[in-house]
Amino acid sequence: MEEALALLNFYVSPSARAIAKVVKSAAANAENNTQAAVAELKIVDLFVDKGPTLKRHRAQSRGRVSPMLRRSSHITAIVDTEE
Repeated sequence: MEEALALLNFYVSPSARAIAKVVKSAAANAENNTQAAVAELKIVDLFVDKGPTLKRHRAQSRGRVSPMLRRSSHITAIVDTEE
């Protein structure tokens, strides 16, 4: 778990920051709900699914309109104790 978070800290992309936040949240949930030690946790599965899309319009020349899609995603992290 600590190795994954250390690697994510070296990436400068905003998505790496979001993934690190999700991994920390999953570790905190496992510690709180199942009383598992954070040092013993490992990431079993991590995936990103398509989320809802906000559909907006943007004005163009000659009175036309072009679509503007604001996409979002769902990040899921599954952690478990090392066995």
